[in-house]
Amino acid sequence: MTEALVLYSVKERIATICINRPDKRNALNPQLVAELIAAFNSASRDEDVKVVILKANGPVFSAGADLAYLQQLQQNSYEENLADSENLKTLFTTIYDLPKVVIAQVEGHAIAGGCGLATVCDITFAVPEANFGYTEVKLGFVPAIVACFLLRKTSESIAKRLLLSGALFSAQEALNYGLITFVTNKTDISLNVKNFALSLCTEASANSLMVTKQLIGQTTNPGLEKSLTEAVQLNARVRESEDFKKGVAAFISKEKINW
Repeated sequence: MTEALVLYSVKERIATICINRPDKRNALNPQLVAELIAAFNSASRDEDVKVVILKANGPVFSAGADLAYLQQLQQNSYEENLADSENLKTLFTTIYDLPKVVIAQVEGHAIAGGCGLATVCDITFAVPEANFGYTEVKLGFVPAIVACFLLRKTSESIAKRLLLSGALFSAQEALNYGLITFVTNKTDISLNVKNFALSLCTEASANSLMVTKQLIGQTTNPGLEKSLTEAVQLNARVRESEDFKKGVAAFISKEKINW
């Protein structure tokens, strides 16, 4: 029997959603995306859940898209890539719009789509050793969907620096850029995250948390839906480009590409 790619549990009004694909560095594929969407929807509907924690098993939070998935993308039609991009958009918006507070517990590297997951959470704790990076341009791709959220969390100049360079950056830099909320030692992160979640459960109204989160989203993101629709279409178009095919082929064969 295949083990679930996402583990879901509830205790003390806190739902824990754990990415469970450590052998693949918790890389995203359609099944994992679907299971994450289902888990967040379960937390959304559960009246016993007030706060959600997103974490991952293994040493890596998420390394982005896996190899088999990238290979499949090269064979997809535009319509298939459009549907696939729509699924990623659904995952990010489900987290971003969830009527519960979502806390990311990042205990390892968060790269590309994995960095996107951390970006859309409300509060993010990370260990000092975790690296972040929107590395899509190095693969001939574009970070279209996550850019819609990133540009609402940080300045245009920082967004350009991170998205155009595709460079990795430390948890401390992520904190300085306003992308994450706390940097905390590995020995303390689980307790710190739990204590923060419990404080929201015991010291704040669930309705007030929901409405305040909606207020922030509506105030800072008046054109988000339109931007995301355009980003999904852009994602699908870029996947048909020669640069994307060239970049993926080099990545799969572990060859350094000369752009």
